[in-house]
Amino acid sequence: LIPFCYLEIESEINFGAVIANSKIISKEINIANHGSSSGTFEISYDGVVLLNIEPTSGMVEPKSVKTINVAICTDVPRIIKEVIKVELEGHGCAEVWVKASVVEQVLKVLGASRGNTLECINFGSVYFGCSKTEHIYLYNESPECMDWVAVLEDNAVGGEMGTDLHRSADAALQDLSLKNCIRDVDVSTLIVCIPNQGSLLPYEKFLVTLYFSPKKHKRDSELNDSTTRQDYVLFLRFEAAGSNAGYLQALMNRPHHTELALTGSGLPVMLTFNPGPFIKFMNCFPGEQTQVLCTLKNESESLPVTFSFRKTAHFNISPEKGKIREKSAKDVIFTFSPHQIGTFKVKQVVDIIDKALGKTNLQILETKSIHQIYLSFIAVCKSKQKNVIFKINPGITPMISNATGRFVADGTGQCSDIAPMAILKSTQTQIHTHQINRKCKSDALIAFPNDRAASTRPSEWNKKYRTIFTKAERYNYVDPEFAYTDSERLSKEAHKEYYADFISSLRQHRLRRDRTRQFYLYNNSVNIGLKPAEGLMSPKISVTEFHKEKPQFKTLPLNENCLLTSRKLAEIDSSSSIKEVWSGLNAIPSSPQEKEDCSLTLTSKQLHQVLIGPSTMDFGDVCVYSTTARNLHIVNNLLVHIWIQIEIEIDELHQTSPLSQVVPPLTKTHIPVVFETSTLGIFKRSFTYTINNRHLGHVLVVAKAVSVELELSATEVILNPVPGYLAGTEFRTTVRIYNPRNHPAKFTWKPIITDKRIAFSIQPAKGFVEAYRDLECEVVWCPGFNSPEVGEFNLCVHKGNTIKLKCFAKVTIHT
Repeated sequence: LIPFCYLEIESEINFGAVIANSKIISKEINIANHGSSSGTFEISYDGVVLLNIEPTSGMVEPKSVKTINVAICTDVPRIIKEVIKVELEGHGCAEVWVKASVVEQVLKVLGASRGNTLECINFGSVYFGCSKTEHIYLYNESPECMDWVAVLEDNAVGGEMGTDLHRSADAALQDLSLKNCIRDVDVSTLIVCIPNQGSLLPYEKFLVTLYFSPKKHKRDSELNDSTTRQDYVLFLRFEAAGSNAGYLQALMNRPHHTELALTGSGLPVMLTFNPGPFIKFMNCFPGEQTQVLCTLKNESESLPVTFSFRKTAHFNISPEKGKIREKSAKDVIFTFSPHQIGTFKVKQVVDIIDKALGKTNLQILETKSIHQIYLSFIAVCKSKQKNVIFKINPGITPMISNATGRFVADGTGQCSDIAPMAILKSTQTQIHTHQINRKCKSDALIAFPNDRAASTRPSEWNKKYRTIFTKAERYNYVDPEFAYTDSERLSKEAHKEYYADFISSLRQHRLRRDRTRQFYLYNNSVNIGLKPAEGLMSPKISVTEFHKEKPQFKTLPLNENCLLTSRKLAEIDSSSSIKEVWSGLNAIPSSPQEKEDCSLTLTSKQLHQVLIGPSTMDFGDVCVYSTTARNLHIVNNLLVHIWIQIEIEIDELHQTSPLSQVVPPLTKTHIPVVFETSTLGIFKRSFTYTINNRHLGHVLVVAKAVSVELELSATEVILNPVPGYLAGTEFRTTVRIYNPRNHPAKFTWKPIITDKRIAFSIQPAKGFVEAYRDLECEVVWCPGFNSPEVGEFNLCVHKGNTIKLKCFAKVTIHT
């Protein structure tokens, strides 16, 4: 019958395993009142780890539950095991344990076969132009999901870019041509990582394939021989993707990535031919063949070579394909089998076959030609001489006859079936022209002898034909049933002329209409009836006027399979930092291009090029009731706009503005974050931001709220007499007041009164010291009868500290 309260609280809050990403995470705990009367509670905590507890006291209504929010900061890896004391009305003191395991976000590289941790992969020796693969596993050894991206370190200390490590150090350092070609090498074409970005679930393994494809440098000097090898030492970094990953690593001062060393050597194809490269065959006749024995030797000590001869007319090669082991040789027979007579100079192509990356599908190695060697074949096929046999032709009329017969050559059956023909330039001779036809017009058409059968067909009435030799006018039969009469021909010509005039009139009408329309189009004060640039000739540009621009990596390769490199990222960052915009940016996307860009979902590789930070903003010591600002830097290294939105629900940061900005491509800007508090103590809270309204990030704000404070240059001063002054002159010295805080401080000098009177004074006696400034005060001692030589003052700071200053007057008595 007597109302009472009965409060209960849970005994443990367990956050479990979380990663150290400088984020504020919170959990709720309930205080339940099972009684019939209200009950109060009060929470106290004096542990080492900072815990944000809200509320710390209050009242719980009967038959209800009060929710308490407990937040921790995951700034450093550690084991949190703290106790909170809760004083419950009618129940006494209860203990609540707060437990958490804050671990690093670890990304490991494991071997595909054994599963051991890898630090280096040696691709070994590979021919220039071909590829070699290695498989690894990426293992997310952390309790949260992780977006990752691969970055190739092409400017790391200890890296090698095509240096022949078998040469001496002096020879390598003096090779200036190698330095010039290394400077222009794009290392993203040497190492291919598929995939080079992605997301990993907690404790997930993911298979990644690495391809090593060395390419031969184009040397400037004459050292570009076939025996030059190139050794590579590169470093591939797998790191957590995100807009503030780089700032996070710098803040925590420890590696937040996994580095994998990649080594390999690029070798040229060393296949020699003996004899070669010029091979000369013996002369032969049609139907015969000659052979040359050639020895192919593989001079490489570490790699076999696979060759393939391309097919060439008149030449046969046996065997056409083959494989030669290292330091071995193989005999090949070249056969010349001509099908026609003549001199043959042929370039024989020898393909070196190996596996290399395809142009379309980079996940499959294709067998193709990686190198070509050219041989020169020189051969001659001569014709056989034939004996001409004299034969008598007794009765058949020969093609060319004489008094006794004709000469007939053997093998006439191989000649063409076209009958021989005597050709006479009849238009230039008149030896056969009949006398009555010598004055004929030269415009007559010539009738050939073989058109006699077609001479009866209807012909054009106004054309004449004459024979080829005698120039006699040929008879042409015109059939009156099919030929046009004179009136019909005149009517047809009139009809053609009518339609030609009609079409011409249409064309003229169309041209007049276009000229009138063009006049009204350009008849204004700007063009004054003239078509712009009409009749102007393009200027002739000389080759010397072209300026060679330096190549700049403003964007990453369009190919998604290309790796990010540290050098390209540095060049992109430097180019975008030049374009700094601090004001005038849109708060929301307004133009169609901005709306299209800001609606995109960015990949891990793209997010890695957006820098927002620092991820932890340390304001240091901040005076209460004062405002301090720090810049949140935003660097957009992409070629598209991004939309940054900040969500702040913290009272201490409510003056931050603007909270939304559209950042143009290749632009750097910042947002001032303003901090103001009225509560003393350590402040740790985080706020979130989004990129394109999709990708979430956070920033941790750390500050220590303190009261105003002043410091003295010395806590004791000694006043000495000035030499040359008369007795009874005042003794003077100075003391300096420093303000190390961010807020002006008001001070007052208050003397400490003792039994003896005070003979010291300080000016100014009160005033203000601006933030991070200092003020010099003068201390004066007035000598007199029975004046005390020691005095003390208190420097009293309004709503701040108090410092004691001791003053001593050094009086010297001369006898």
